[in-house]
Amino acid sequence: MKRFYIHTIGCQMNVYDSSQLSAILTAMGHRSVNAPEQADLVFVNTCTIRAKAKQKATSFVGRLAAMKRTRPGMIIGVGGCLAQEEGRRILDAFACVDIVFGTHALGRLPGHIQAVAHQGDRIVDVEMTAAIDESVHALQEPDSTGVTGFVTIMRGCDNFCTYCVVPYVRGRETSRTPDHILDEIRARVAGGLREITLLGQNVNSYGKKEGLCSFAELLAGVNQIDGLRRIRFTTSHPKDLSPELATAFTSLDKLCSHVHLPAQSGSDAVLKRMNRHYTRQTYLEKLHWLREARPGMALSTDIIVGFPGETEQDFLQTMDLVEKVRYDSIFAFMYSDRPLAPAREFGGKVDEAEKQRRIYALLELQNRITAEKNRALEGRVKAVLVEGASKSSGRSGITADTVQWTGRTTCNRVANFTVPRGLANGNAVGPGAMVRVEIMSGLAHSLSGIAVGVEKPGAGGNAHAA
Repeated sequence: MKRFYIHTIGCQMNVYDSSQLSAILTAMGHRSVNAPEQADLVFVNTCTIRAKAKQKATSFVGRLAAMKRTRPGMIIGVGGCLAQEEGRRILDAFACVDIVFGTHALGRLPGHIQAVAHQGDRIVDVEMTAAIDESVHALQEPDSTGVTGFVTIMRGCDNFCTYCVVPYVRGRETSRTPDHILDEIRARVAGGLREITLLGQNVNSYGKKEGLCSFAELLAGVNQIDGLRRIRFTTSHPKDLSPELATAFTSLDKLCSHVHLPAQSGSDAVLKRMNRHYTRQTYLEKLHWLREARPGMALSTDIIVGFPGETEQDFLQTMDLVEKVRYDSIFAFMYSDRPLAPAREFGGKVDEAEKQRRIYALLELQNRITAEKNRALEGRVKAVLVEGASKSSGRSGITADTVQWTGRTTCNRVANFTVPRGLANGNAVGPGAMVRVEIMSGLAHSLSGIAVGVEKPGAGGNAHAA
């Protein structure tokens, strides 16, 4: 038995891939440890979507090199999108790395580990395959919290946005079959999971190439799984968001009142250069479908500032879009050239200082909107799915008569709340419980409140506008 450590950089999909890697290593008889210094096998699951993610990965591998000099038997692997993009160049740059494995190579990793351990090989495996290896998904373990988790329903992307490398490092769109997805979720629910997030680069195009059910039909199947309380999904490409999906929010009670719909820009000129295949107006129309179907729907988005050719007027149109929509949250990024992405060849690059100015202005606007929305919830009662102990537990102000927990509302707002011991009734409150929380304070990025009721197991409580 060897000890392993996995360092994950990037998005939710990488988190899910790392959990698959953990399941593979556990099935080989190895066990997880909490620090690379304690491990015999160290894997870095990388991202290459933005320059900063690449910098984080190379910095971490540099730290591992120093560890390996004192422990030459350590096996180091670099996987994920950066591995897929760079391939053998990683071995050339880092003598400490033994295995470079791409985004389609997880199922082949056990053989590579054996080859390194017994023959001293250095291996690069960035071969892409058309089929999804369901044997890897079958190994998936319950999540560490046993409450929330991710399930990939498809991989790859066919959209070829000009700023993005995903089609080149994760391949073209391929969907898993509904039966495999539902079986995995049922197994995870049996292990204690209560909320699932379905993952894909563009979940709205799920099943189209293979002639499978629509994404809305898949959601209806997931909604029927006993023991599951909440369903989320990401990412949803605006060009493929259908009236059928919007209608699902009127009929599926477990579907959370939150959609992440990346706009990227509020300017039609920029959207065209990005190859996004929608206009500002069609984007707003689809938001209207969602809010009509589920009043109180929370919306979040991605915004790129400083895309090549973005003028001040283009940026002001993005600011106007954010003000008009009043998102609950945004993820904002400064554009950076990425290898393989067509936009790296575009002219009209925006100065770094100007990109900084624009992103600060955008975040200041969104922070104001988020704070206003959170304050508007003060005095209201919201259903919160408990995920674990709040980081505030044990701080001053938390007395012996109270316990503090954290979770999220159906609108994806983080809520930290106090539970009077009398209300908790022993073990009634804990991870996986649905608690009614009176919001006392709407903070900049979260809510704070007091529990006023606890739902019985199997009861409702996923109030749509919570």
